[in-house]
Amino acid sequence: MQSAGWLSVVPPLVAILLAIWTRQVYLSLFTGIWLGWTILSGFNPLAGAARAVEAIVRVFQDPDNTKVVLFSTLMGVVIVYTQYSGGMQGFVDLVVGRGWVRTRRQAGLLAWLVGMVIFVESSICVLVAGAISRPLFDRLRISREKLAYICDSTSAPKCILIPLNAWGAFVIGLLSQQGIASPVEVFLRSMPYNFYAILAIGLVLFTVVADRDLGPMRAAEKRVREDGKLLWDGSEPLVSTDVLMVDTKPGVQPRARNMILPIAVLVMAMPAGLVITGGGNLMRGSGSTAVLWAVLLSIFVAGVLYRAERIMGVRELSDQFMRGAGGLMPLAALMVCAFALGALCRELETGPFVAQLAGRWLSPKLVPAVIFATSCLIAFATGTSWGTFAIMMPIAVPMAEILNVPLAPTVAAVLGGGVFGDHCSPISDTTIISSMASACDHIDHVRTQLPYALLAAGGSLLLYLLVGLGVG
Repeated sequence: MQSAGWLSVVPPLVAILLAIWTRQVYLSLFTGIWLGWTILSGFNPLAGAARAVEAIVRVFQDPDNTKVVLFSTLMGVVIVYTQYSGGMQGFVDLVVGRGWVRTRRQAGLLAWLVGMVIFVESSICVLVAGAISRPLFDRLRISREKLAYICDSTSAPKCILIPLNAWGAFVIGLLSQQGIASPVEVFLRSMPYNFYAILAIGLVLFTVVADRDLGPMRAAEKRVREDGKLLWDGSEPLVSTDVLMVDTKPGVQPRARNMILPIAVLVMAMPAGLVITGGGNLMRGSGSTAVLWAVLLSIFVAGVLYRAERIMGVRELSDQFMRGAGGLMPLAALMVCAFALGALCRELETGPFVAQLAGRWLSPKLVPAVIFATSCLIAFATGTSWGTFAIMMPIAVPMAEILNVPLAPTVAAVLGGGVFGDHCSPISDTTIISSMASACDHIDHVRTQLPYALLAAGGSLLLYLLVGLGVG
């Protein structure tokens, strides 16, 4: 279809602003979807509503979308299993009892380290870091918003700096499509210029070590320290209390292994899944498939372990399975709406419109900075880093070649800008999963994280301007 022009940016912006203003994220996302399809239906609101519902149904026509929704929902089973079996309590007792984590700083460093070590996929690192750290953060009176920020900042920003995962494979594939002879080399050379990813990771580490907070995060931390409230009054954690508040089964001795073993299987199965789905090549594997396999295997191993220890029978395993999966249905609904809005943006050609608009007034010295800013805008509006990469790479690479701009910083600007959106957009799946893994209100997570993301983005923009001074 022909681009909707400036109207193409209205639906995602309305959805984002409405979500921040009203805190009703489901209604806001659907409003954006309805508005977009109304535009595409000749401004007929009834036809727009019908097509909006159909668009939500079509989300499941994409296997990757379906797998992401499934593994995110099934992660609730892992969370419930590890709590009901006494595994999570046993792990907390082990870490605290042995003095490994006694302070707020040590708890923050643990969450940061877990997020950095698991590099194969962004979603799984968020899920594991959240599952391990949340009980410790609650015990030490650290806000759920702080945990969500740490988890989110060690997911996409870290994954884009490592070629040995699905992110690297996707970017290398995009570079190959542009006729670049050595795409791996270009990707590797772009890493030192990926200022946003580097600054985002460094900023969260500084925040943890220095125990310094900005804006809304300072208020959230004060709330927990002084009032003992894990969430603001009226906030709704993006996970049911059926998943959050699961006591250890009466009569069961808490053991750390009942959490460590399923989580270890989850982590180790991920790269194996990438190798299998990639035909022996880790970098060509399917991230969504690998994570789904890993979660299913983790649930199976947990079930066998708890049955062998006589903690749960088959009936209890089944009941707790449904409890965990049902508890994350709000997350599933939110992700379906986010995917539907992303598909709408592609239909409206939101990304190409914004990119072409920015490209009309570029000079060589401004290319890296403007490419970064444009990628940030597209990614924040659409909520997808990979979609931004796919939109911007065919624009940025030829632009760099035509204007004789170094390719490495230009590619890095696309990647950094895309990660910015994935890192902090309220409709990004990684941002949503970070809220879920931390049991945090989604909009509270977005509000408290945004100042840090904007600070890293501002520093990155300045650095790209400095890099641009050397062009020509």
